[in-house]
Amino acid sequence: MTTTVVEDLCDALPQGRVLLDPDSLAPYSRDQAPWAVNGRPRCVVRPRTAEEVQLVVRACLRHRTPIVPRGAGTGLTGGANAVDGCVVLSTEQMTAIKEIDTSERLAVVEPGVVNDDLRAACAERGLWYPPDPASAPWSTLGGNVATNAGGLCCVKYGVTRDYVLGLQIVTGTGELARIGRRTAKGVAGYDLTGLLVGSEGTLGIVTEVTIRLRPARDPERTVAGYFPSLAAAGRAVAAVSAAGLTPSALELIDRQSLVAVDEWKNMGLSAEADAVLLGRTDAPGLAGEQEAEALLACFTEAGATWAAASSDDKEAEALFSARKLAHPALERLGQVLAEDVCVPRGAVPDMLARIEEIARDRRVRIATVAHAGDGNLHPAFVVPAGDDETRRRAEIAFEEILDAAIALGGTVTGEHGIGLLKRAGLGRELPGPALAMHTAIKQALDPHGLLNPGKVIPCAPQS
Repeated sequence: MTTTVVEDLCDALPQGRVLLDPDSLAPYSRDQAPWAVNGRPRCVVRPRTAEEVQLVVRACLRHRTPIVPRGAGTGLTGGANAVDGCVVLSTEQMTAIKEIDTSERLAVVEPGVVNDDLRAACAERGLWYPPDPASAPWSTLGGNVATNAGGLCCVKYGVTRDYVLGLQIVTGTGELARIGRRTAKGVAGYDLTGLLVGSEGTLGIVTEVTIRLRPARDPERTVAGYFPSLAAAGRAVAAVSAAGLTPSALELIDRQSLVAVDEWKNMGLSAEADAVLLGRTDAPGLAGEQEAEALLACFTEAGATWAAASSDDKEAEALFSARKLAHPALERLGQVLAEDVCVPRGAVPDMLARIEEIARDRRVRIATVAHAGDGNLHPAFVVPAGDDETRRRAEIAFEEILDAAIALGGTVTGEHGIGLLKRAGLGRELPGPALAMHTAIKQALDPHGLLNPGKVIPCAPQS
């Protein structure tokens, strides 16, 4: 008698690893991208070891069943969305911090470790893991690796790829393999680790991550500026870049976001500014004071109506909390789709102006926050529940913003990934030969097209 993939999985794995109840499956069927389609999984598997992940992949290979890897489901592009009949492989129970080596400044973790939990464990040993996406209290290292996640401090310290030394993965042919290294330097062979970081589960399933760490840093100083327009704030961002400054954070909040936060938390920011720019420096001692003064000068000369360096940690945290509250504040107003484009820093003013123009032309509410220091903008589309006409216009505006970023020499995603929502945009950004290379890599590493099919690029035909 021929067995099914579910029967094989239940036979191969310990009791409780395989979820079958429809009510249990529903939360695993999609991520946080409200407009990305999702299918119905056949089952959800929650392995606890790399060997169990390998058993899952091999069972799916035998039955030619698609596998959708999933971390915490905090993604914003549909990258973890199920396809009909797939097996969703959740790494949520692989939560061990296996090692923190203070002399080599590295950590070895399983993919289900929450970002903030790793950062806290490192801090106890005087070490620091820099990538800090907004989802850090909930997102996991496996998902961060899958999307090459960034965050506030990446303007100075880089993104996830800059900290991943090595990976253990299960390949698309069911092999358990190690790639990368533990050493500070190493150029042996192709950079397979760099290739897998940001591949969104389409080339292999991560079962362990070896991460580079940094020493704990000095306390930060905060500089805040209120601006009469988004364009003026954009000019300040360009001025910071032109001055050769590298702040540890440079964040922008537009008026739409300020109003939403004020309506929720009554912080009073929108009464004083159309845009707020927040800079931080963690340079030590006198150098930090000088960098804060230089940031302040850039803000003032660009037209800030008020700007100051804060010596009050609570005041500074209150301002940065407005940045963190923007997305949940907007969600109170309707369905929110978070965009994610990145342009050269000098093009930030033009990109901000283009976003405002598109919002007017399409009659769509777009609120923008940004990791402005590295040109990574997050326009958020707010659509009232059930308003299909506004959603249609917002979908057009979504694609127009992607095209505007490409036209300015930028990219369709800075840190959220391609997933389902941006495959067309990726096709417009990459020339034909580059897309052919993507397809060739996918076919080589996942010859049966079973790993997260339909994400990033069209998957190879199943065979």
